[in-house]
Amino acid sequence: MKEIIKVENLGRTYSSGSKSLEVLKNVNFSVEKGTSISIVGSSGSGKTTLLGLCAGLDISTHGDVIIAGQSLKSLDEDQRASLRNKYVGFVFQNFQLIPTLTAMENVMVPLELNRKPNASKIASEYLEKVGLGDRQTHYPKQLSGGEQQRVSLARAFANKPEILFADEPTGNLDDETSDKIEALLFELNQKEGTTLVLVTHDLSLAEKTDRIITLKKGEIFSDSQLKVVS
Repeated sequence: MKEIIKVENLGRTYSSGSKSLEVLKNVNFSVEKGTSISIVGSSGSGKTTLLGLCAGLDISTHGDVIIAGQSLKSLDEDQRASLRNKYVGFVFQNFQLIPTLTAMENVMVPLELNRKPNASKIASEYLEKVGLGDRQTHYPKQLSGGEQQRVSLARAFANKPEILFADEPTGNLDDETSDKIEALLFELNQKEGTTLVLVTHDLSLAEKTDRIITLKKGEIFSDSQLKVVS
């Protein structure tokens, strides 16, 4: 199976005045196309930083991430944005919804960027799928935290990305909605062949993926293959 993500000697250090903090050091792994992987670890282990680097939202201090054969380090900011639009969906912990757009308009943004026909119809379908069919014309401030999370998931799903990066995708949801979102995540993975990379504290969700990488103090502590990937 073809690898779609390759992480090579990845490190990230943040500097503040004379102090520096090494959040990730020499992380190496690859992810095969169409598989699902969870990244787990205690708070401060570097999970969210790793996800941001893999998605091209941040640049490493050393090492590289290669997405679909393209080195992120070799690209400028505009080129990275173009690569993300082409390949990547992202579910953020803090939603990243545009406050001046309705739920439907937020979901339509990546579709219109990629010039997909029937953007409003697709957006409406995915809002229905996440249980927000009756909230499509609401603005983010009119929605609860869990509802905003669902809009952000609909936005990521609707574009049918080749890779979906999700940071605590069920973190703000009640059990019933959480189950619904998990089902959608794995449906996207299995039916569309979308590669899933999840950061989660939820071990029951992590155990449903093909593989779990555990981070500890910015390094890979363990890398466990849970399912045989054909």
